[in-house]
Formats: sequence, structure tokens, C-alpha cells
Amino acid sequence: MSYEVDFNEVSTVGLESSPVADALAGLRANEARYFKNKYDHVFTVEPASKAKKTIDRVSTILEEERGIVIESPPLEATSFEVPGIKFDYVFYESGLSINVMWEFDNPKKHAVGFKLSDGMEIPEELSSFKFARQKSKLAGTIRGSYFVIKGDY
Repeated sequence: MSYEVDFNEVSTVGLESSPVADALAGLRANEARYFKNKYDHVFTVEPASKAKKTIDRVSTILEEERGIVIESPPLEATSFEVPGIKFDYVFYESGLSINVMWEFDNPKKHAVGFKLSDGMEIPEELSSFKFARQKSKLAGTIRGSYFVIKGDY
């Protein structure tokens, strides 16, 4: 069953098995607020069991571009389009959030973004990345990094 993420009343629905569930829920709510404010898009996620296609696409890009295999199990995912851009998001049990941004008209704007929930360690498979810090009222301190996608998916 899909879940419409509420950024006014942050909930851990679907994320309960994460050791940093509250921080991950805040991170998810932070993304929901961004897309509502910027694109008037309602951020809706599905359980991983129903979002296999999105999770597989993100996993393929990570492995083919950088040889990265995420060890943590995915909990939820979403895939959607806003004007001119396709986004995929996967939220993992460890507190990791990965998004793929694919701007249709600009091949230089194809990227994978990583965000780490407050309280989680940097996963071994992402240890080569440098993470910048960002403060969020909903998510505490978010650490983020990214890389540009070179292939065509």
C-alpha cells in the first residue's frame, strides 16, 4: 500500500525496522516538503516489495557506474516525474536515502544523490565519497554526496 508522506506530522510508517527510524522519517519528510514547495508534487512511497522495478533501476545504475552494491535492505521506494525531470528514491533500513535525478533535456543533469540520516555511520560501500552537512528542521543534520551518471539508462 502506498503512503503519502506528511511533512507536517512526521511519521515512521514503513520505516519502523530502521535503527534510526525517527531520523529517516525526518529525512523522508524533508524530501516531501521540498517536492511540494518546488513542484507542488505529493511525495508518495511504496513498500520495497511493491517497488521492485525502481529499486532494481537504482541498483543497476549504482553497480554499473561505480561498482556499488548497497548492503542494507530497502524499505521503501518511489518513482515520479516533475516537469522535465524523472526521480527515483529508495529509502534503506540503515537510514540511507538514494535518489536518481534524470533531467530529460540535459545529459549533464543525470546524477545519483546519497543522503545519510542523522545518527547513522557512513556505509562501507560509500566510504570513498566525501559528505557535506546540511541542517534540517525535520531531519536534524543530513550528510549528502552525489555523482554524475555517465551512462544511459
